[in-house]
Amino acid sequence: MTDSDAVWRRPAEGGDAGNMEVVVPPAAPSPRYDGPPRATPPPRGWRVPVVVNAAPPRTMPAQDHAAADAAERSARTFSVGLGILFGAVMLILLLVVIVRAIS
Repeated sequence: MTDSDAVWRRPAEGGDAGNMEVVVPPAAPSPRYDGPPRATPPPRGWRVPVVVNAAPPRTMPAQDHAAADAAERSARTFSVGLGILFGAVMLILLLVVIVRAIS
């Protein structure tokens, strides 16, 4: 061990403890409950801070359910058509690759 480790070594049995603090255990708690500690009263003239109430929420515009349904149908038709087109292109490419592999 080096001298820098001497700080962490325990004192020798029966030897001087050096400058270690002596810890005194706290007094035994009272067997009866004395209640919560007293609170200091607020300063004279103190009031609870006032928060300004927010304005009520605005009403949402009415929804056109028929137009929303028509837009969903149109989007679904477009998505299905795009999927069919992509599938056809992939099938044609697959056939081209197979034909080139065979010949």
